[in-house]
Amino acid sequence: MVKKENNILAFVILHETNCSGESQQVKKDSFFCQSNKCWKINTLFYLLITINLISCGVRKSIKHTPDIQQYALEIPKISAQNDSTFSFNENYLTKNKQQLWELYIKGSPLQLGYNKGALTQNLMQKQEEIFFSKVEGFVPSKFKQNLLRGLLKWYNRKMYLNVRNDFQAELYGLSQYSSDKYDFIAPKFRRAMYLHGAHDIGHAMQDLMVVGCTSLAVWNENTEDGGLLIGRNFDFYVGDDFAKNKLIEFVEPDEGIAYMSVSWPGMIGVVSGMNKEGVTVTINAGKSKIPLTAKTPISLVTREILQYAKNIDEAVAIARKRKVFVSESILVGSANDKKAIIIEVSPKNFGVYQVNNTSKVFCTNHFQSDAYKDDKRNHKHIVESHSEYRYEKLQELIQVNTKLNPEKLASILRDKSGLKNKSIGYGNEKAINQLLAHHAVIFSPEKKMVWVSSNPYQLGEFVCYDLNEIFSDERLKDGKFAKSELNIAKDPFVDSKEFQDYEKFKFLSSEVEKAIDGRILLTDNFLMNYQSLNKDFWWVYYQTGKYYYKVKEYSKAKSEFEKALTKEITTVPDKQSVEKYLHKTVKKLR
Repeated sequence: MVKKENNILAFVILHETNCSGESQQVKKDSFFCQSNKCWKINTLFYLLITINLISCGVRKSIKHTPDIQQYALEIPKISAQNDSTFSFNENYLTKNKQQLWELYIKGSPLQLGYNKGALTQNLMQKQEEIFFSKVEGFVPSKFKQNLLRGLLKWYNRKMYLNVRNDFQAELYGLSQYSSDKYDFIAPKFRRAMYLHGAHDIGHAMQDLMVVGCTSLAVWNENTEDGGLLIGRNFDFYVGDDFAKNKLIEFVEPDEGIAYMSVSWPGMIGVVSGMNKEGVTVTINAGKSKIPLTAKTPISLVTREILQYAKNIDEAVAIARKRKVFVSESILVGSANDKKAIIIEVSPKNFGVYQVNNTSKVFCTNHFQSDAYKDDKRNHKHIVESHSEYRYEKLQELIQVNTKLNPEKLASILRDKSGLKNKSIGYGNEKAINQLLAHHAVIFSPEKKMVWVSSNPYQLGEFVCYDLNEIFSDERLKDGKFAKSELNIAKDPFVDSKEFQDYEKFKFLSSEVEKAIDGRILLTDNFLMNYQSLNKDFWWVYYQTGKYYYKVKEYSKAKSEFEKALTKEITTVPDKQSVEKYLHKTVKKLR
């Protein structure tokens, strides 16, 4: 959704006191805000805390480097065939006509890291720039950036104790090709570790609606050929630029099982992937507290599953032994078991959800296993979020789309409507397709086939890959990755006026945000046009109401808030926000 870009490191700033009255605690302790010493007191307080935390807890972690002496290394010498095709020995990077980057690497952990870093250096550095420019924009003060660095050192002090040494060695190799520009944040290896933890923090910030992923698995009577079929939308949004350079990697490690993964440059963890044995993993965020210390990033747990598990039991055993620091659902499919289950992990609990007497399983953003049946946080999330709504929408779509095949599954992942086909506005997180997905992917584990979406969102062509061929000598003979004759066509919606209007709506939304912040003024005609671009979406009326409230046109604001309440509002807290503004507006009119 347009309004909620992912400030992944926002959790650091959330603890800063606002003396203008936004903090209820500050209102109660108004003594501290009655003089201009307030900011200095707060600054000194956080500075002392930071110094204390650094000195007491991080010495070992900041001195730590992984053991790489055990691995032989050949420094890659990259050969460029053209501006989008690069190689080193049998390692290979190319961009296909759908603008997806395809990477094949092999070797020891250290060699994998170096090979990936050397081949993707430009992409990885660009991705770093996109990510850290957001952080710099969010924390422009150099003084606060210093505090942030100190807090990052403390927060991530235990991560190295919870990440396998072979993965650390791979990260070390990869990090040698990252940019020098951000060494002020942390040295390259530690920065690579931080970034893998940042993904989990993004998931922990569920209250900011960073993610709303949807996944499902069907088999037996629910598929055209009776085989296992899995689909997922990965709705992790850090802005459009972050999603441009999608990376599909095929990894053949010296130890373990070859696998494929869909993510972004600089990532060795797995958010969506399948191994050569037909084990698949996809992750969906659960309701988490903001964690107090980083442990094992969830993407490295799923990476370990792909590299070392041949079936569901082995996947469960791997997940059970790792200490995570956020709540997450891992949908695991298995060709050898011919079914799928959901592993539900959190810092203090562990559950496995298996369906009985049915051949389908759905996963949104709440837990379903018995281990969480009394979890108050999970129950509250079901009631207040859009997770249950999407779960019910999946049930509705499966009833209509019987005997699924990859094409039908793609249409489910692309569905933009609400329950009973209600029009709920484009970008509404209650939809399966929220028009913000980093990627969508479809797996056929028994056939070892996978389809990966191309831009924009999951609307572009789904490109087909056959792992049987890619992890054989066949790929080396013709140099091709994709099995293009089995691609799934792009969604016709991408060529529609409605989609063009949605893209304009996204652009104009940033202008409305500026106006609400008081930086610019808008005309009534501008706001009417803005609403017409996405007329069924509650958000356009809410934002318009906030603007009119800002400029003290309370009658107009009241009308807009009332319109918003007639639409399908995403969450209970969102609806409460609209009602709160309406109440404030009515009071102004008295």
